[in-house]
Amino acid sequence: MTAQTYLSGLFSLDGRVAAVTGGSSGIGRAIAGALARAGARVVVVARREEELAATVAELTADGCEAAWVSGDLGSRAGVRAAAEQAAAVFGEPDILVNSAGVNLRPPLGELGEDVWDTTMAVNLEAPFLLGQRFGPGMAERGFGRIIHISSQQAHRAFVQSGAYGVSKGALESLARSQAEAWSPHGVTANTLVPGFVMTPLNARLSSDPERVAALAARTLVGRNGLAEDFAAPALFLASPAAAYVTGQSLFVDGGLSVH
Repeated sequence: MTAQTYLSGLFSLDGRVAAVTGGSSGIGRAIAGALARAGARVVVVARREEELAATVAELTADGCEAAWVSGDLGSRAGVRAAAEQAAAVFGEPDILVNSAGVNLRPPLGELGEDVWDTTMAVNLEAPFLLGQRFGPGMAERGFGRIIHISSQQAHRAFVQSGAYGVSKGALESLARSQAEAWSPHGVTANTLVPGFVMTPLNARLSSDPERVAALAARTLVGRNGLAEDFAAPALFLASPAAAYVTGQSLFVDGGLSVH
């Protein structure tokens, strides 16, 4: 057996279909690229058509099979419509990555119901609804991978966690509930927990050089995260190699959480 054959048996996604929300930028885009280059047919779901088209063009230029769906994950109707459109492209997904999110963090005393509702709709309810739509089918087919992108704020409060931290804490609980429901049938559900990552979602903080440097100093590796740091961890969780890993929160944070 060659090394390539061995690694392919562990990590190849040939024949699998993946749906990646928020897959046109940041962490989601890096994950979509990793899954596609590992052999999955990937549907990228997000709002902005220009970014979606650019992401898919890059993947198809690399010989991958990819398509995009523009959808609004801020409403139940929008989530359901996007789910059906995504499933219509390559068939029912075997892998669901919930990376779409909003990062609205006013001080808690100033947090209005509109911010709360928007945050919960995108960060928590959309992953729940998508899991309800695709999880049972994965279980029926005997294989599935659900991967959520969480946050440090799910575990500790800092830089005005507000509704954002609540939504991410609940998202990790959702993964455990999904694991309890479907892992007996071959479906794993896990979360990746970033540290501070230089992505558009964190534009508010990344525009402050002093804050960026301070956050890097809190890590053990001495730098902040990059979107590409999540490609291999996501590929692992999506692959056959992670069949015995479920209900877990995997920190991909350069050691920030233990420093």
